[in-house]
Amino acid sequence: MHSIGELARASGLTVSALRFYDSAGVLIPALVDPATGYRWYTGDQVAPARLVAGLRRVGMPVAEIAAALRVEPAQVHRLLDAHLRRLEDGLADARRELSRIRTLIDSEEPVMTTRLVMSRADLAAAVDAVRFAVGADPDLPAMAGVLFESDAAGVWLVATDRYRLAVARAAARVDGPAVRVLAPVAFVDELRALLDGGVGLTAEARLTVTAGTISFAVAGHALDAAALPYDFPDHRRLVRMAPDGPAHRLTIDAAALRAALTSADAPVVTRRHDGAPLAVTVLGPDGRGGVRLLGADELTGQEDTFRIGVNGGYLLQALDAAGRGQLLLESDGPIAPLAVRRPDDADAFSILMPIQL
Repeated sequence: MHSIGELARASGLTVSALRFYDSAGVLIPALVDPATGYRWYTGDQVAPARLVAGLRRVGMPVAEIAAALRVEPAQVHRLLDAHLRRLEDGLADARRELSRIRTLIDSEEPVMTTRLVMSRADLAAAVDAVRFAVGADPDLPAMAGVLFESDAAGVWLVATDRYRLAVARAAARVDGPAVRVLAPVAFVDELRALLDGGVGLTAEARLTVTAGTISFAVAGHALDAAALPYDFPDHRRLVRMAPDGPAHRLTIDAAALRAALTSADAPVVTRRHDGAPLAVTVLGPDGRGGVRLLGADELTGQEDTFRIGVNGGYLLQALDAAGRGQLLLESDGPIAPLAVRRPDDADAFSILMPIQL
């Protein structure tokens, strides 16, 4: 048996990465000491760990890394080919962006400021849709804020803490070049509070980005902050969907699912995480196009039936962010991310990482 430190040295993965891949159900220890919580791995797990390390270095999404450990070599080669195409597309995008940057640098009067003017209500809704997913881990400062990314027609807001991701969009009038700026969460919270102010409720909200500073103004109130100097994770790789859509799409009533999740007798399945018990919410089809909560006694038999385990608290937050009425749950399988969407807004959704059952 190998300790987690020994496997880290043998595979090229860090100890924290091994802990993450355990929690994501990708590379699970052969044994977890019930007294100390220490993880132990067999010699047969060294080669899969090295494969994970290699796929991680080339930026393959977690769901595809998990699939690569469980499928035949021919299918792994297909995953590698698809990922290589994504990398080539990304390189082409990077070349275009670098060309744009060179043009800005060489311009005699480069545009250094971008102004975004949008509806107060639209910006408030976008912040509410992503705020819950902001990371709080001090070791991951690049996730301690909300990404604001503009295009010709508006601004995208994105937040993630590795285990969940939320995306929303607000239409805006854009004056200036496209921007990508990471706003500190304290600034975002102050901004959101001003949007709820009682004065000038119909006033437009204005965001201005210039020289590493993001400023906000609405109804006579203003605030500004230095943008966080970190590279935000590339969320597009995670949210890129298959051309023919997800393998599973289920319609749910948000209020009914919330009531089921908060019920005193809501079923959960217990798994261990970092040596401690973890309550897992398991979703499965109800036979009517929706979902229901499954108990531990329902996980044996009918292995071909779709079911997925998630953090119930995270799911509740995603439901609250999405709003009331009917919502869509989408996934490509039990080890693929679970998307929570509004059927009338393709630009606002949350993604939860699954928990190995």
